[in-house]
Amino acid sequence: MLREILGYFFLYFGAAFLFLGSYGLVRFPDLYTRMQASTKSTTLGAFSSVIGVGILHPDWFIKCISVAIFILLTAPIGSSALMRAAYKTGVPLDERTVVDEAKDFFAEDEKEEAK
Repeated sequence: MLREILGYFFLYFGAAFLFLGSYGLVRFPDLYTRMQASTKSTTLGAFSSVIGVGILHPDWFIKCISVAIFILLTAPIGSSALMRAAYKTGVPLDERTVVDEAKDFFAEDEKEEAK
């Protein structure tokens, strides 16, 4: 009984975060904020959903933990690589963006590449 309650809690928690991530894709103004919203929510949402399935089906728990670790390792790295590529190719920021911290970071990166 407790296992089912906990498993369904994680499933619903994950589904809620996945919904919020999809809402962020529609609501946020530019690629960078959309990527941030979708990656954070997908990582937590998918992680929670997979853990919920592992709790509901104990014979799958080790496989679910493996999938959850894979998600935790790959989603943020992939998102970072995509945003870096977008910034370097000139995808514009939203006009309401106040601070562009990546500008200084990539200026230093280009100086190092020029050497």
